[in-house]
Amino acid sequence: MRLTATRRRTAFAATAAALALTTTGCLGSDDDGGGGGESGGDDGVVEILATTDPLVFDGLKAKVEEEAEAAGIEVNMERVDNINQLILTRIQAGDPPDIAVIPQPGVIKQIVDRGEGVELTDDIVPADLIADMTPGTLEAGQIDGTQYGLMISMNVKSLVFYNKQAWEEAGYEAPETLDDLAALTEQIKSDGGTPWCFGIESGAATGWPATDWFEDLIMRYGGADVYNQWVTNEVKFDSDVVRQAADYLETNVLAEGNVPGGRSSIASVAFGDAEDTMWEDEPGCWMFKQGNFVVSADFMPQDVVDNVDERIGVFGFPPAEAGGENPVLGGGDLATLLEDNDDSRAIMEILADVELGTTAAPESSFISPHTEFDTSLYPSDLTRQIADVAYQADPFLFDGSDQMPGEVGAGSFWKEMTAWISEQQDLDTTLTNIDDSWPSS
Repeated sequence: MRLTATRRRTAFAATAAALALTTTGCLGSDDDGGGGGESGGDDGVVEILATTDPLVFDGLKAKVEEEAEAAGIEVNMERVDNINQLILTRIQAGDPPDIAVIPQPGVIKQIVDRGEGVELTDDIVPADLIADMTPGTLEAGQIDGTQYGLMISMNVKSLVFYNKQAWEEAGYEAPETLDDLAALTEQIKSDGGTPWCFGIESGAATGWPATDWFEDLIMRYGGADVYNQWVTNEVKFDSDVVRQAADYLETNVLAEGNVPGGRSSIASVAFGDAEDTMWEDEPGCWMFKQGNFVVSADFMPQDVVDNVDERIGVFGFPPAEAGGENPVLGGGDLATLLEDNDDSRAIMEILADVELGTTAAPESSFISPHTEFDTSLYPSDLTRQIADVAYQADPFLFDGSDQMPGEVGAGSFWKEMTAWISEQQDLDTTLTNIDDSWPSS
């Protein structure tokens, strides 16, 4: 049975809350995040805390426990909420877990800035274990060029989903460049369709889907170096590359007739409801840009999710130029070593191995960052296509708003994008407001 719009928004509440969690000012909360327990460094037990998707977590835990038992190591692997807050609290209390699996590089930086975190040298994570990592995923765990986090699972955001049956009947083809995507948008429109499914409402996190659009466009127009400079505020929001991204979005998505209900409706449409009419015989909208996590009955009709290979098509968000740099936007879970002992080092090596996801992949949305992972273990051709988008990346770039200070990445960026898309203010005001919100230190 299809979840109602209200139920699906509720289902996303936990995710939205995690997205809204800033990487600053967290220690004042009374919420203990569900953690606790003894540190593993002194009691012979390796404690691992993670906030991974439940099904992914279950699969990873089964593999880690199997490998640890074979090595004679006792492991306590626990899934917790609000890990960003919990880890900093545990560190402050002098009681960190041995290993934390963290979804935001900014939190790893905070750990390192506190003098914690163990550098993942070659004697901890041998180079041959990570030689096949998707380009860019190792860099996601680096602080000032030093490896402190290792991606053990990844998610992919540079994706455009479509109704496979209707798409093939219409004869549309996946675009190879941004200009091709613009031409496809106009073709769908001229055929009488509405090209884009787009909503940015997400409760307290309203506006975040717009940030993914900007991130994908900025990395294509500016390249990886400019993107990373923008993430760290070396390149400002009020800059040519950001304005170029805004122009593309405004021309090809926000223009009249390109979104159901028009531009004025976008801020009030729940992001997970935006593709509702895409699955009709005559789609109410044709393309839905979103991350791989939306392939779920929480967001899509059950009959579609039950038949993904027949019903859902996907292509990677295209590069600026054919044959040019083809970055992929995404995120992931980064294993971070906090207590350096023989057993915790052995577990880090297990986490780094290409075989880690073999029990998680068949039953969940797990995607391995290892390009040599056995893709036959993924549950569908759709998942294999999504993984291939990431594996072909040059490079994989971590979600920008997740790396920015919380005041910006989970604050002004969301708010100001919402105001601009809703035409409550012009682009000049929007970009200036975001720049002005950047913390001075």
